Amino acid sequence: MPRRFIVLAIAMIAMTVAMGFMAMQPENFLGPDTSKPAVDTGVTVGKRLPEFALADLNGKETKVTLDKQLIVLNFWATWCPPCRQEMPELDKFARQHNGKLTFYAINIQEPVDKVTEFLVQNQYTMNVLTDNDGEVTKAFHINSIPTTLVIDKQGIIKYRKSGPVTAAELEGVLNGL
Repeated sequence: MPRRFIVLAIAMIAMTVAMGFMAMQPENFLGPDTSKPAVDTGVTVGKRLPEFALADLNGKETKVTLDKQLIVLNFWATWCPPCRQEMPELDKFARQHNGKLTFYAINIQEPVDKVTEFLVQNQYTMNVLTDNDGEVTKAFHINSIPTTLVIDKQGIIKYRKSGPVTAAELEGVLNGL
């Protein structure tokens, strides 16, 4: 019987000490840690858009940041038939929403002169960024193109679609925000 008592006493002391250490954690005195974002950063719907920078067609670095404006990202390439199919609608959509949202067509690993020629030939005027090394594409887990994302004014990804997207689909997403 005394042996059981000793084991029980040691267990109770250990639990008391552990509870004391837990009670001394800063959040128990200061409230929850507000330095962490309420939403995790990531590249899927419901996550906060990670900020990144890419060069435009003139070589000027452009930061894609959360600026309290809607953002649409479209990953594409000139050799991609579905990308080419959606381009006229996306260009028109980008022009119609100029000033209301920021639209970036992110070209994946193609020479700038080829991309520029494609845009001039088709009279497209949308903002194009170039992911020359494919690092941003890889970070966004782009496995097929085109892939389009819509980010709300708080920087949360609200829509992600692999495959061609129409202006009507994007309008529906915007209306839902």
